[in-house]
Amino acid sequence: QVQLVESGGGLVQPGGSLRLSCAVSGFTSYNRPIGWFRQAPGKEREAISCISSSMTGITYYADSVKGRFTISRDNAKNTVYLQMNNLKPEDTAVYYCATAPDSPLHCTSENGAVRYDYDRWGQGTQVTVSS
Repeated sequence: QVQLVESGGGLVQPGGSLRLSCAVSGFTSYNRPIGWFRQAPGKEREAISCISSSMTGITYYADSVKGRFTISRDNAKNTVYLQMNNLKPEDTAVYYCATAPDSPLHCTSENGAVRYDYDRWGQGTQVTVSS
């Protein structure tokens, strides 16, 4: 059974850091693209980062997080991470990880990840950035 479980969210002050984890089971994370999405109250769910399968090794960052967030994969732990630095109040949202069937179209360096291509989702973890 495919399962994704996020952890690492919490309350942090502006300028602080958090590392989100996405532990996957039921499949091997390096064989499928993994995306990080977030949804703030009253807003659409948006893709902020993705990492393709290990065959291509592509990563993508939305402009809003580029230079502050880093996605990485630990194949031995079957876990994907999102390191978030210099957090801002506008980063406050529920963060989700998700996976899509392996295709070069599902995580590209230009267009990133499209929400509707991702068919397995975690339950989400709350990130709140506030002083």
